[in-house]
Amino acid sequence: MQFFFEVLIGGLLSGIMYSLVALGFVLIFKASGVFNFAQGAMVYLAALSVVGCMEKGAPIWLAVILAFLVMVVFGVLTERIVLRRMVNQSPISLFMATIGLAFFVQGAAPLLWGNQPRGLDIGLVDEPIPYILDTFGIVVSRFDLAAAGIAAALVLVLALFFQYTRVGRALRAVADDHQAAMSIGIPLQHIWVMVWGVAGFVALVAGMLWGARNGVQFALTFAALKALPVLILGGFTSVPGAIVGGLIIGASEKLAEIYLPPLMQGVLEGNFGGIEGWFPYVLALVFLLVRPEGLFGEKHIDRV
Repeated sequence: MQFFFEVLIGGLLSGIMYSLVALGFVLIFKASGVFNFAQGAMVYLAALSVVGCMEKGAPIWLAVILAFLVMVVFGVLTERIVLRRMVNQSPISLFMATIGLAFFVQGAAPLLWGNQPRGLDIGLVDEPIPYILDTFGIVVSRFDLAAAGIAAALVLVLALFFQYTRVGRALRAVADDHQAAMSIGIPLQHIWVMVWGVAGFVALVAGMLWGARNGVQFALTFAALKALPVLILGGFTSVPGAIVGGLIIGASEKLAEIYLPPLMQGVLEGNFGGIEGWFPYVLALVFLLVRPEGLFGEKHIDRV
C-alpha cells in the first residue's frame, strides 16, 4: 500500500508540471478564443533566455527578470506583427498563425542563445523529504513539492485575476466577441499584449521548472503535447481546470505505467512497455466521448 501511495503522490506532483504548461494555453484561449500552438516554443524560449543570461554572468534573479522582459517583448511583437492584422478573423486562421509563430520561435531562440543542451540550477533539489520518508516510508521529492506549491499559487492568482479584476472581465469579453468588445470601448490591442505577457510569465515559470528537471534543450518544445490531455479533461477555458486535469493525467499516467503492463501481458501476452507515453491520450479520447467541453469547460449552445 505504501508503494501505491508513493506512485500516486509522484503522479499527482508530476501532473502539476503538465498543468503549468496547460495554463499558458488556457490564458491565450480565454483572451482570443484560439488554441496557441506556440506555447511549447514559448516555454523553450523562456528557459533558454534564463540560461543564456546566466551564462553571460547575470545572477539567477537578474536572469529571471531579463527573461521575463524577453517574453514581454515577444508578446508585444506578436500583437503588433501578427494579431493586430488578424482581428475578427476565423479561429482557424489565428491557429495557423500560431503554428507559424511556433516554428519561427523554435528557429530564432537557438540563434540567440545557442542550441546545445544545458542544465539549469534554480536552487530546488530533486531529493526525498526526510520527514515524510521517515514517518510514512513514502518518497516525496522536494522538487515536485516545490513545483506543486508554485503552480497552486499561480492558479490562485490567475483565478482571482480573471474573476474579480476589471482587466480579467475585459479578457473574457474579448474572447466571446472581438467586434462587440471593441464596440464598447475595450482596447483589443492592449488586452492581447497584456494576456500574451501573462502567458509569457507562465511559460517562464514552466520553462524554469521543466528545464531544471530535464535540462534546457529543444525537447522542451514538446512539453505542449503533454498539456493536450490536461486541457481536454479540465476544459480550455478554466484556470482551475488546468490543475485538476493535470492531477488526473499525472496520477493515471504513473499508475498505468506501473500496474497496467503486467495485467495486459498476462491477458494478451505481449510487450506493453512505454504505456505512459500513450495512455493519457487514450484517456482524453474516452473523456471526449463523455464530456467534450471538459470538467470545468463552458457549454456552448448554438441557435440557428
